Amino acid sequence: MKSIQPIVLAAGQGTRMKSELPKVLHPVIGKPMIEYILDELASITPIKPIVVVGFQREQVSAAIEGKALTAIQHQQLGTANAVQAAEALGRGKADLILLAYADMPCLTSETFQLICDTQLKHGGAFSMLTVFQDDAHGFGRILRNADGSVSAIVEEAQATPEQLKIRECNVGVYCFESEWMWEALKRVKVSPKGEYYLTDLVELANEDKKPVHAVVLHDQQEALGINNRVHLSEAEAVLRERINRKWMHAGVTMIDPATVYIDHQAQLDADVTLLPNTAISGASHIRHGSVIGPSSVIENSQIGNDCVLPQVVVRNATIPDNTILKPFQVVENS
Repeated sequence: MKSIQPIVLAAGQGTRMKSELPKVLHPVIGKPMIEYILDELASITPIKPIVVVGFQREQVSAAIEGKALTAIQHQQLGTANAVQAAEALGRGKADLILLAYADMPCLTSETFQLICDTQLKHGGAFSMLTVFQDDAHGFGRILRNADGSVSAIVEEAQATPEQLKIRECNVGVYCFESEWMWEALKRVKVSPKGEYYLTDLVELANEDKKPVHAVVLHDQQEALGINNRVHLSEAEAVLRERINRKWMHAGVTMIDPATVYIDHQAQLDADVTLLPNTAISGASHIRHGSVIGPSSVIENSQIGNDCVLPQVVVRNATIPDNTILKPFQVVENS
């Protein structure tokens, strides 16, 4: 089995978030978005990811300490330049480079494994993830050769009217043959904007007669990248639904899952019932048979077996078995 070195790009400024907090540290279901990518990558390769940081790098580096190595992109000179910042740490360490962006928390380990398996099976310069979008506005379009390999990624501003009709778009996840990538990055030419773009590697691979393979992502939700607060809320909705489905399959009843919020740290036993407008956050644990809600908030609390907690707030508390609280109670530090 070939070794895989993940590289995660997290150097952007994220100005559209309009926030003092670095974009990649904004929480999604109580967890910084960058941690979703790092956790998924950890399940497919033992090699620690290299995170390329730039804007507010001290904050980002501190947040991921122990989970990843960090490389610094000192100037914002494009995506190809960002990857080059990782060369000192990443070159010669693995057979394949798996590249992703830190602002895509909905991607799964299964998808990362699929693109790596495609590269292992077919070889060539690299494999890349694509998706068919009903609304392809803003995306680079995928052009294919007669044999199905990728011939080019055309940015929307440069696309012809015919190319703009193409619905297959670039997601921004790649699995490269390691040594080819490091050498090819040196051949990327500066754009009219003064930046170096990773997508130019498609053209270089075709010049080298090394095919570029496309893996089509069938779940459009995984391709969601976060650039603003609207995207952040969309990612929250996707991941909240995944979490709720996981717990329902584990034996938790939810009368109206769309109104239930469960933090990524929370634990629930089978036969727990969550009524509408209920939020379970922090390291809370709801034990067997308890009924929470409607309209209850549980934060960092341990709820015993067979409790009934309607319209209450419980913070940093331990509730004994068989407790029945009256509506509108607030319980803290008990």
